[in-house]
Amino acid sequence: MISQSSTVQNNPSEAIVLQKSNATSSQLPFLSLENVVKQYGSYTVLQNINLTVQQGEFICLIGHSGCGKSTLLNMVSGFQQPTAGSVLLEGRPIQGPGPDRMVVFQNYALLPWRTVFDNVYLAVNAVYPHKPLKEKRAIVRDHLALVGLSDAADKKPPQISGGMKQRVSIARALAIRPQVLILDEPFGALDAITKEELQEELLTIWNEHRCTVLMITHDIDEALFLADRLVMMTNGPAATIGEIMQIPFERPRDRVQIMEDPKYYQLRNYALEFLYDRFAHDDVA
Repeated sequence: MISQSSTVQNNPSEAIVLQKSNATSSQLPFLSLENVVKQYGSYTVLQNINLTVQQGEFICLIGHSGCGKSTLLNMVSGFQQPTAGSVLLEGRPIQGPGPDRMVVFQNYALLPWRTVFDNVYLAVNAVYPHKPLKEKRAIVRDHLALVGLSDAADKKPPQISGGMKQRVSIARALAIRPQVLILDEPFGALDAITKEELQEELLTIWNEHRCTVLMITHDIDEALFLADRLVMMTNGPAATIGEIMQIPFERPRDRVQIMEDPKYYQLRNYALEFLYDRFAHDDVA
C-alpha cells in the first residue's frame, strides 16, 4: 500500500487519511502505474499517474467526465498502451488484453441471440479450451448460482432485466478467475434499489474470492461502501491523481452501520468538496 500519507482535520475528533499518489512502497506492488502519460496526438489525457495496488484490494476511481478514468483502466486491461511510463502486473508490463484481467462494462456487452448460460460458457471455453465439457459446464452453473441466476440460464438477454444482465456480465468475468476485475461504472444505468442489491452481491463475492478490483464510479456513496481506497482524479485535459482517500470501515461491511458512523459523512463531504469546489466542472459527476 502507498506508504506516505497526510491527514486533513475537518473536525478535532476525526481525521481523513489521504495518500500521496506518487509515493512508493517497500513491498513489491501487485499492480502499479508508474509515471504514466497518455496522449492522443498533441492532446494529453493523463499525466504523471502513479498508483500502486496490492493484491486483493478494492479500489474505486472517481472524477468528472473527461478526466481519463476509463482511459486509465483501459491501460490496465491492455486495450490501450501508455504514451510514456509503465503499467505493470506482478512486475511485468501489460502489453495487451488477457484472461488475468476481465472487464465488466456498463452496457453489459452480452450476445443477445445467446442464452445466459451460453454467454458465460463462451468466455470459459475461450480461456479453458482443453478442459472437459462437463467441467466447463459446471463452472458456468456454479457462477450463475453465485449471482442468483440459475433459473435464468436458458433465457436470452432481451428476456431479462438490466440488473440480471449485469449479473450475467459479472458471472462471465468471474468464471475465468481473473487476477484483476475491472468494473467501468457497472451499476450506473440501474435503478437505486437494483444498484444497492448488486453492490451487496459484489461485496459478498469479493469477500469470498478477494480478487483485485478496480472500479470506476460517479457515486460517492457507492465508493465509500465498496472500496478500500478512493482515487480522486483532477479534471482533464492532462488529468492526474489528486488525492487518494483511505476508507476506514472494517469488513464485512453493513450499509446501515456505516451510514450511522460520523466518519462516513466526513469522508463523503470531503470527496464532495474535492469534486465540486476544488475541481468544479460544468458537467455533473
